[in-house]
Amino acid sequence: MRKSPDAVIKRLLEESSLLSSSQSIDPLLLKNMLERHYGLSGHVERLGVEKGHTFKLKSNVNKYLVKVSPSDEPEPVTALQIAAMRYLENTAPALPVQRIKTTLDQADSVSIGVGDGTSRTLSVFCYVEGVLWEQIDANVGHLTKLGDTLGRVNVALRSFEHPAATRNIVYDIRHFPHWAGLVEYTPNPERRLLAQRAFELFEEVVLPKLPALEMQVIHGDYAPNNVVVDPHSDVLVKAVLDFGDTVFSAVIFDPANAVAHLIGRTQEHPWQDAFAFVAGYEKSRPIKESELPLLPVAALARLTMLALIRHWKAERAPEQREELLAGADYYWANLGRAMAVPLDDVIARFRCRAGVPGS
Repeated sequence: MRKSPDAVIKRLLEESSLLSSSQSIDPLLLKNMLERHYGLSGHVERLGVEKGHTFKLKSNVNKYLVKVSPSDEPEPVTALQIAAMRYLENTAPALPVQRIKTTLDQADSVSIGVGDGTSRTLSVFCYVEGVLWEQIDANVGHLTKLGDTLGRVNVALRSFEHPAATRNIVYDIRHFPHWAGLVEYTPNPERRLLAQRAFELFEEVVLPKLPALEMQVIHGDYAPNNVVVDPHSDVLVKAVLDFGDTVFSAVIFDPANAVAHLIGRTQEHPWQDAFAFVAGYEKSRPIKESELPLLPVAALARLTMLALIRHWKAERAPEQREELLAGADYYWANLGRAMAVPLDDVIARFRCRAGVPGS
């Protein structure tokens, strides 16, 4: 029997378009819209994404990334993502952010009507050649540069404003306490205890400080699958992708989102990669002393979210169950190793502002 998340987490999932219809887009309609509004034609290949529809378009000359918004995503939310990218391109052109391709009428996107009677937003982005961060064995030097890039993005977004930025999104770490409603999807009692400890730490360390944290619009999902790199280049980062989780939230949560993907990957030094990343981040965007102790706890919260969401998805999408549960296993193992290191030791190392090995 399928479980149902409680009212608060269900509302957050709905507002994040994670409960939207996955009805496919008519390939002929898509090709017609691309040719009519962008003058583009070629081979279209659908890519797997969490929400909405994304395609790779290969024309005779160039490649592009084509996105169609989820069926229930409000137009202002889609506009927020595009506006943030355009803002960075105009105010910080040196930042490696994926570029938007305009329509023949010089618009950043176009509205299309689809078969289910809804209207969605079609956007086209320049395709960036390279490999994803997750595809390389990132060393200390790589991680420092990756952290520095996020710091620069946060600095550039300080003055960015948009009416849709204050939306509620389920992956915003400030909503982590509501994720307790998804713990029931995890059958393993030891993993439930790990999750419970993460909730307790968040309630003790982060929640009381939340009202006083520095806030601004952040990327929201600076993760290894959202950064294109060239490991053979001194610059390393070629493009920051996917502003779909852009939101007005605590600045400290942006590096915490990235750190969640770095901790626990090795038994010997579970926080080693995180120290290197944060050292790089602080080259461009120093973290306040009062907020630094919150960073590891927020990262543990985000890692718990990554594990919990896969159990929830596995029940909704049985055809992907094996893959999703394998991903959950990976995150639970990382969480266990990361939480085995005393929090005070982790905070002390972050305060050293050093990216050298050790935990």
